[in-house]
Amino acid sequence: MPFNYKKVLVIGATSGIGKALASRLVANGTAVIIAGRRKENLDEFVEQHAEGNVTPKVFDVMKLGQITQFASEVTAEHPDLDCVFVNSGIQRPFDFGNPETVDLDIFDQELITNYTSAVHLAKAFIPHLQAKATQTALAFTTSQMALVPMMRCPNYGASKAALHHFILALRTQLKEGPGNVKVLEIYPPAVQTELHDTKHQPDLKDGHLIGMPLQEFMDEVWSRLNQGEEQIPVGSAKDIFEAIEVKRQQMYQQMTEMLSGLLKQFLR
Repeated sequence: MPFNYKKVLVIGATSGIGKALASRLVANGTAVIIAGRRKENLDEFVEQHAEGNVTPKVFDVMKLGQITQFASEVTAEHPDLDCVFVNSGIQRPFDFGNPETVDLDIFDQELITNYTSAVHLAKAFIPHLQAKATQTALAFTTSQMALVPMMRCPNYGASKAALHHFILALRTQLKEGPGNVKVLEIYPPAVQTELHDTKHQPDLKDGHLIGMPLQEFMDEVWSRLNQGEEQIPVGSAKDIFEAIEVKRQQMYQQMTEMLSGLLKQFLR
């Protein structure tokens, strides 16, 4: 089945995976709202894709108190919005073996960007998506480190694991709620983006060359989005998913069914 959403909001579209996804959507003829904190990057994207239906929206997901207003503005301006991609993410190294080097302000920024803001955005946009008569989607970019952590970046793995667990529960809850909202999750391996750039991880040299080429990654993601897949692990993430996550999600479903039965005895 082709990608069948008509207007897509991509949050975190100023670089990397979010920008590549927005470009692919424009090439597909899909109307796109691109959101991010760097206005100059958004303006450059609009100029590069002048042939497409692209609307820029400057927004910083770190400003949690403004997310409800942001969602209200976007849905009022674009009532035909039927898909939201939550893609913002940062990665920082932390060495708790040398705690004096750990900056907890940076730690908190990473946690908010990668996890807390995604939860706030989901809550803000779900009512709009549920109210649509057609199928809608709420999509998230997590990581293979949502499944297996990496010692170098303990907070990145933990934040993505938290988001992944939230997504599993959210998908189950939305299937039982009103509307027809699909919940999608993309699990990238390491991908060649600015996530690993020296400006973000100063101890890395040529970090932007780490991992799978971005366009190769996006080719596979786009193909599988068009096949209607809800969970899209790519590259080494696929191996991890098949080795670990398939069984864990079976256990999650079993536990969910068991607890649902037990809770009926106690909930009013």
